[in-house]
Formats: sequence, C-alpha cells, structure tokens
Amino acid sequence: MRIRMITAVGVLVLGANALAARPASPSADAPPSAQLRALFEASDEASLKRNPFNALFRGDMRYADRLGDFFSDAAREGETAAIAADLDALAGIDRGALSAREQLSYDVFKWDMETSRAAFAPELVRITEVLPLDHFNGIQTFIPELHSGDSAVRYKTLADHQSSLKRLSTFAFQIDTAIARFRQGLARGIVHPRLIATNMIDQLDTLLEGGPLASVMMKPLATLPADLSEADAERLKADYARVIGGEVNPALERLRQFLRTDYLPATRDSVGLSALPGGDRLYAHLIRSNTTTAMSADEIHTLGLAEVARIRGGMERVKRRTGFKGSLTDFYQFVRTDPRFQAKSKEDLAARFKAVGTHVDGRVGALFSSIPKAPLRLSPVPAASEKTAAAGSYLRGTPDGSRPGTFLFNSYDLPSRTTPRIETLYLHEAIPGHHFQISLAQEDAALPPFQRFGGNTAFIEGWALYAESLGPELGLFKDPYAMQGHYDDEMLRALRLVVDTGLHTKGWSRDRAVAYMLANSSMSRTEAVAEVERYIAYPGQALAYKIGQLRIRGARTRAEKALGKRFDVRAFHAQVLEDGALPLTVLDAKIDRWIASQK
Repeated sequence: MRIRMITAVGVLVLGANALAARPASPSADAPPSAQLRALFEASDEASLKRNPFNALFRGDMRYADRLGDFFSDAAREGETAAIAADLDALAGIDRGALSAREQLSYDVFKWDMETSRAAFAPELVRITEVLPLDHFNGIQTFIPELHSGDSAVRYKTLADHQSSLKRLSTFAFQIDTAIARFRQGLARGIVHPRLIATNMIDQLDTLLEGGPLASVMMKPLATLPADLSEADAERLKADYARVIGGEVNPALERLRQFLRTDYLPATRDSVGLSALPGGDRLYAHLIRSNTTTAMSADEIHTLGLAEVARIRGGMERVKRRTGFKGSLTDFYQFVRTDPRFQAKSKEDLAARFKAVGTHVDGRVGALFSSIPKAPLRLSPVPAASEKTAAAGSYLRGTPDGSRPGTFLFNSYDLPSRTTPRIETLYLHEAIPGHHFQISLAQEDAALPPFQRFGGNTAFIEGWALYAESLGPELGLFKDPYAMQGHYDDEMLRALRLVVDTGLHTKGWSRDRAVAYMLANSSMSRTEAVAEVERYIAYPGQALAYKIGQLRIRGARTRAEKALGKRFDVRAFHAQVLEDGALPLTVLDAKIDRWIASQK
C-alpha cells in the first residue's frame, strides 16, 4: 500500500548542467525570512528541472517533454552538487531570527538535504547504482503505466501527445543505460536475488504481449482531443506506432533478453542485503531514511515481535466474539477461504469500496476541521504490475484538482482479496489516509514546495496506518470480521518489522518469511508472497509504516494525557497535518510545543 511515485534506486535528474539555471539568491543583507523563502523557491525550481516527473505529478507541464536522466554519472554528480549548494545556503541563514513555523521548515529542509546527501556516500552508491531496476520500483513498468492515460500524464491537447512522444523517444536510451549498469554489477559481483530478475522478466512478458498495437502506451490514442484534425490524428497514430514499435518495445525486448540470458544465470540464491559486500551499511542507511529515526535493526525486530504478540491477542478476542471453534490458525484459514469473504467480481469489489467511502464522507468532519477539496477516484491496478503489486496504492492528484487523487485497488487473483479488509484498506489509501493527508498539504499554497509535495515514508505511511485506527471513531469495524480485517492489516505492518529485518540482517529465506506471515495472519499465499518479494526488492521501506503510526499514536496519547478534557482531536489532527509530512523527530517536538501552549 504505497504512494504511486517512482522511487527507483536511480535519481530522477537531468544532470549537472541543471544547476546553471538556478534562480539568483537574495543578497546576504536581506532579512532571514526572505533568504529562506528564496532558497526554498530556487531549490525547488532547480529540482523540477532535474526531476521533470515531479513537475508532471503536480500538473506543471513546463518540462513535460523531458524524460530525465535516471542512471548516469552526470545525473548523480548534478544531484550531489545541488544538495551541497542547498546546505551551504541554508547554513548562511540565521535560524534564530526566523518565526516558529519558518524554523520548522528550516529543520525539515535540513533533514531532507542531509538524508539525501547520505544516500550518495560512495560505499552505498557502489551497490545502488548497479541495481537500477527491480520488480517493485523500475522504469520498465513505471514509464509504460505513466503513459497509459490512467496515470499522471494528461492527454488533452495535441501538445500533450507530442510531449509524450518526445519522452518516449528517449526511453530506449535509459533502458540501455540500465542494462549497462546491470553489467557493471555482474563485474562487481553485486546482483539481485533470482526472484527479482524472474519477476521483472514476467512483467516484461506482460508488457510485450500482443506487440506494439496491444501496448498500454497506445491507449491514449483511443481518446484523442475532439478538435484534432484528421491529418494530425493520422500523424499521431503513425508516430506512436513508430516510437513504440520501433524504439520502446525493442528496448524492452533487449532488457528481457539480457535478463534471461546474461543476468538470470548470475543472480544469487540469497535474498537479503547482508549477503552483499557493504549491504549492512546500506540497510542501516535505509532504516534511517525510511523511519526518520536512529533505531537499529535489532531494536526494530524486537519491537515487531512485541507488536505481533499484542495484535494476536486482539485477534483471539475477535475469534471468541464470532463464536469460531478452533485455533487462531484455523480462523485465519477460514477467513482466507470461506466464499462469504470473497468479492464476486472486480465491479463488486469496487462497489464495496465506494460504499465505505460514502459512509466515511458522512462522518469524517467529526474528527477533522479541514477537508481536502481534491476529488478521489477508484481504479484497478494496471495489469502489467498487478501480480506483484500491493493490495492497494495511491496516486496523488494535482493541486488544482484537474487530475483527481486515485485509489488503486488490486483485483488480481480475486479470491485472495478478502472482503473483511475493505474498510481498513479504504481508510489507509483514501480518506482519511493518503488522499486526505497528501491533498491537504498540496492544497496549502503557503507551505514551501518541499513540504507541499515532498515528505518521508515514516510520516506518510505512518499517518495512513494511524488513519486505519480511526475506524471505530468513524463508525466502522462494527462487524467482527471487519475488525479482524483491521487487525490483519495492522498485523501486516507489525510483521514487516520482523520480516524485513529478518530478511536483510538475520539471514531469513523467502520461504521462511512467507511462512511466518501466513502463520500470523489470514493473508492469502498470493498476498504473502507479493509482500515478502516486495521487502526483498525494496529494503527498509516497509519498516516506516508501523514506526510512523506508533509515533503519531504516541503523540496523541501524550496530548490526551496532558490535556485531559481540553484535548480536541480535531485540533490535534490539524497540528499533525498542517505542515506536510514531517520527520518524526520534528513532529514530536512540534506536538510537545503545542501541548505546552494548550496548557
């Protein structure tokens, strides 16, 4: 259950020359507030030029004809130079002369830049640069999905189509560059686990099936602008056939052939980062960057075991409430397989999610003082990635609402998508989870761009998991099986603490991790396998959910205890959400200041 943004190991940049276009900074004698605002604006504008997809996702079309440079040395050098320049400029601003909210922005920006700089340490880059793609994050699926007409790219005008074709015309070069990086990894002995290569080959089989005319990237031709001339329409069709049939698909075929013949035989049986030279240091960095804490892998593993035990206790209570006779393992199997807990069709699944949304819309005002204006739509996960995708994900909309936020639900292997989890999944991905938090931030034009549109996984996913826990306050989970679904999803996040650290620091195998998840939840094998293979491909990211949720819930508990009857949940939620996605240490300090002010 993730936000649908590209987070591949390669950084989305245009290269070092992007720094030359950086807007001028104010003079050193300008007020500190003006210096800070100018730095934020200049940094954001330079970043959009290096990362054109970030602009696309905002609905900013100025760089819409650019694909970006994902994997080159120049790209990395440009990004590291920009980070260093931003940190130098920030150090020259007198933090003590700023307002409280400006100081908070100062602290968040500094955390962001320092964390980004740490990712480019040579010992980490030696690993990450030669693992450019995987089945969970990779341009081989991201770019086709982006150009399918169902993602962030809009197709309203002839210019939109022309920009799309320009982007796609440079895609083959990026695929070939990724292949070259994989070859470097072969020479260094740094390669993916075999299952990741196999999953990528499966994805490419799906993408290439049926040839160019069946490509998802041809779908925008089905809804050409109404005012397009017949000549322009015919020219566009020919251009799409030429670019996709003559450039994009051949590049994807080269990648598939390389993975099959050269890469797959050299892949490793081990699945954890600890099996790679320097992998322990990389994993420690991924823990810090994803959780925004200084916790160690052992601390997280122990915390996960404690949470698993606590949640199992809740499941035992639900089992007794339903009158089920048998062990908890038997109860899991019952929920996994009984036909009453299976949607009849993809349309039935969508209708159930919509019904939950209608219910939540009528109750959410009791807990929140601000409601986002952005519309929300539901859509199934694209076929090319549904086999390895999570049960649900979220694609942010644009600030002006011209593209709605999208809750993508997975209908692959439909019997495995058990209905008791529907209420919880909606709360997480939609309202008051991702759609709520992300939309409120980007609709606030007073926030600096990196707070409006950026963030960290611990806050973003921690908030969405906290949002799940609001079900009883929103009149949900009244059915005991829905409560079991809630515990199941919370258990998933607790299991992640155990399994992710187990895989990457304790030598756990894929099969051991899958067995552990099945023994402690009613997940289907399909879901458990997809989850474990996600953690293998995307180390550390899954740790952020539970740690973020526990910190947000801990902040609420502190506030409730300190303020007693004066505690206002609407005011608390406003404090958590009003400044965008904060590192957890910054959030804790902010909430403590708010509690003191309320006394």
